[in-house]
Amino acid sequence: MTDPTAVAPPRQLALLQTSSLVVGTVIGSGVFLSLPIVARIGLNPLLTVVIWFLGGVVWIPQILVLAEMGTAYPIQGGAYYYLNKAGSPFLAFFYTWTAFLTSDTPTLTIVALGAISALKFFSPFFGDPAIARVLAAALIIGLALLHYRSVRTGGNLQILLTVAKLTPLLSIVVIGMFFLGSGNTGGGTLPVSSAGVFAVITAGISSTLWSYAGFTNILYMAGEVKQPERTLPRALIGSLVFVMIAYTLISFCTSAIVPYDDLIAARGDFVNPFQYIGIGATVAGGIFAVAVFVSMLGVLNASIMVQPRLEYAIARDGLFFSVFGHLHPKYLTPDYSILIQCGLAIVLFLLGDIENMIGYFTLSYALQNGIVYGAIFFLRKRDDYHPTYRSPWWKGMAVLAMATQVYVAVGTFLAYPTGGLLASLFLILSGMPVYFYYASRKRSRTGAST
Repeated sequence: MTDPTAVAPPRQLALLQTSSLVVGTVIGSGVFLSLPIVARIGLNPLLTVVIWFLGGVVWIPQILVLAEMGTAYPIQGGAYYYLNKAGSPFLAFFYTWTAFLTSDTPTLTIVALGAISALKFFSPFFGDPAIARVLAAALIIGLALLHYRSVRTGGNLQILLTVAKLTPLLSIVVIGMFFLGSGNTGGGTLPVSSAGVFAVITAGISSTLWSYAGFTNILYMAGEVKQPERTLPRALIGSLVFVMIAYTLISFCTSAIVPYDDLIAARGDFVNPFQYIGIGATVAGGIFAVAVFVSMLGVLNASIMVQPRLEYAIARDGLFFSVFGHLHPKYLTPDYSILIQCGLAIVLFLLGDIENMIGYFTLSYALQNGIVYGAIFFLRKRDDYHPTYRSPWWKGMAVLAMATQVYVAVGTFLAYPTGGLLASLFLILSGMPVYFYYASRKRSRTGAST
């Protein structure tokens, strides 16, 4: 039998699969669930569209910095590995612990619930909270078993799901152009002061983070990407441009189709623009509901495929529960990491509603990413740092990337319920004793071997 500690996952993901994973992770539940949230904060359809555009702009320096670090160290673990290489095992652990408990795992929970929520169009049966949770758990289990067995199959499935989800999104944009004269984009109000506008934009951008989040996840499995020196920067930068344009157009066209009062009235649910187009609305609405389900299934598939690689990488370094570092001897997948993260995601169904969990996710995501971008200042001093892509004006980009995370973290307290945010902070801090335990064990083993 193959020794799982002596092998590594092979490089099997080409540019198309990698880009599909990035776009598939980013575009999904966020654009459907966050549209009503951002609309309520923006107060005005046109200001809401501006917020969606700015939500993508703040990602530009982050993507450039990540593309550089990714080509310097194209191996499993992504941000964890960069922080460790930068000389801080503590921050590397802090990032992983935060991602595992408060951003990556809740992503599976939120997306699975969102997928079932989309099916309420067909029957109130899917709207029953208990039934929705059981069905969402079944989705997670099914995809977990798929990725337990094969990386290549999961990657190919992602290509199909990404193509399937982009078709209805393009339809919204095309149909929305015929509704520009509807008067819906003229609804809402505007803040009376510049300070009020700034506060609205701050909270709004924070609310788009859930929709834009996911670009960093592909770096967790950079060790399984073919020709990463070329594939990673192309996939990251190209995907950001595509997603930013898509979200801006979708927000504008949805506002043109859907009355603003209906848009802001949706809470913890998605808005179906096809229900408002008149002729054939019932049929079109059903098609759109299926499209939303497929879209969220694509996010769930990509997340289950990518995210467990982070815990796998840190466990292999002896700073996390060793079970996460197991590699299946036949399938060469981080099997236990996949199964444990999916199991915890199912447990999180008990946490609360979708909007509360999105706030819980957003704060932790901003905090964990903020420390990653600072790693480039230390990595650039290392002799083994040889990126094939270098960010323009890298110091300024790194500072902007870190400042953006502080800005977003402040915005979460303006946009989301305090309960979810405090729960997130508690879980983040709970990792402190775990780190010191594993750090002391690693020092003991190192001393004994010496």
